[in-house]
Amino acid sequence: MHYHSFPVSLHLCCLLLMACSLLVRSQELPPAVQANLDDWQSRKFGLMMHWGPYSQWGVVESWSICSEDEPWCSRNGRNYVEYVAEYQKLPRTFNPVRFNPEKWAEAARAAGMRYVVFTTKHHDGFCMFDSPGTDYKITDPSCPFHSHPRADVTRALFDAFRKNDFLIGAYFSKPDWHSPDYWAPEWATPDRNVNYDPARYPQRWQRFKEYTSTQIEKLMRDYGRIDILWLDGGWVRPQASITDDIRAWAGMKPYDQDIDMAAIAAMARRQQPGLIMVDRTVTGPYENYRTPEQQVPGQPLDYPWETCMTMGNAWSFNPHDHYKSPRQLIHLLVDIVAKGGNFLLNVGPDANGEWPEAVYERLKSLGQWMAVNQAAIYDTHPLAPYKSGNICLTQSKTGRRFAIYLGAETEETLPETVALPMLPGKAPQKLRLLGYVKDLSWKRTEHGIRIHVPDFVRQQPPCQDAWVFEYIE
Repeated sequence: MHYHSFPVSLHLCCLLLMACSLLVRSQELPPAVQANLDDWQSRKFGLMMHWGPYSQWGVVESWSICSEDEPWCSRNGRNYVEYVAEYQKLPRTFNPVRFNPEKWAEAARAAGMRYVVFTTKHHDGFCMFDSPGTDYKITDPSCPFHSHPRADVTRALFDAFRKNDFLIGAYFSKPDWHSPDYWAPEWATPDRNVNYDPARYPQRWQRFKEYTSTQIEKLMRDYGRIDILWLDGGWVRPQASITDDIRAWAGMKPYDQDIDMAAIAAMARRQQPGLIMVDRTVTGPYENYRTPEQQVPGQPLDYPWETCMTMGNAWSFNPHDHYKSPRQLIHLLVDIVAKGGNFLLNVGPDANGEWPEAVYERLKSLGQWMAVNQAAIYDTHPLAPYKSGNICLTQSKTGRRFAIYLGAETEETLPETVALPMLPGKAPQKLRLLGYVKDLSWKRTEHGIRIHVPDFVRQQPPCQDAWVFEYIE
């Protein structure tokens, strides 16, 4: 998955993100793209799914066939050649007959999610759509699921989520470890990179570029409205964009792995005029928003961004995964939104095409919380000082201002009194708790505002885990 692409410290990641902010902000986007980007930013909460034949083994997506000496590439001591041969046979037994995208879409919608990003192809090259140019796909006769009415799971999934008013995002891996024009069978594959120098074999690299473009064109042309093209594998990039720091950070070879993003973007936007491009970690005009991974920046960023993070520990299905609690997920959502970002939360379907029950339980809790407090989440922007202790602040485009109290692990309800900051500008006339119809009693203090929470509210709080106060002028 993504954090395997470029393992990096939070500090370094934030420096790299901030260093690129001017480039991101200076983009002159076509009006249809800018409108779609604005819509995406207002939606705040999205669903990501990593799914493929690897779910049968419950192993990490793709990375176990990469021979790098990294913990996420582990094969538990198994012989590499034998392991890869068995891995590549997984499509022959992949038969997710319980695949029901409507159930997923309805659960995600009820949880408050408003856009989806799905892995149409990960680094291992297996296509979860009816890709041209390869038989390594779910619709090929070698895969038992190919005869199912919904064998093209990408089409069925996008249709189901589109009917629930989601923005549709297609995750697509630029590297393809199954393609003989990326990992050529004549030579060893020592790492994630192309295993030959494209400058020495330009015809081979040209074939790979054409293959990549043809696959993306298929997705853009034949799968209905697509809002986001979410490109992973940032080591596939022009050599001119690789600094010494980036090369050391990512362990990249000095190869020019340019796949001509200008041509891909032009082609894709001919099919999808409002398409948001997310060429992850490659700065410039084809990275319309940035994607800090498995982490939340320490402060607001001055360009569009999205934290992509797993609900459990793994991106793909793991039968022994440990899932974050509803409280952790709610607090993450609030923290991210208060800093101006979106939260893209990932789950991994299993080999049968089902989500673990723990996923539904957590989505239900998120939905219950959002039903009360969504006004402080959707279509909001940061409000200084953004976060103070366990208080996060947001402001709607209509001027409504909110303070969100993040409950401590042992807090099942609000305390008797809550201290909030006094915000700049006009002092509030009233303070209200979302989900409770009456105004609250409060007074100014030397450091801000102190609210008295009635016993009735404390005994029957309107929600769990975090509580939202609105400043009313």
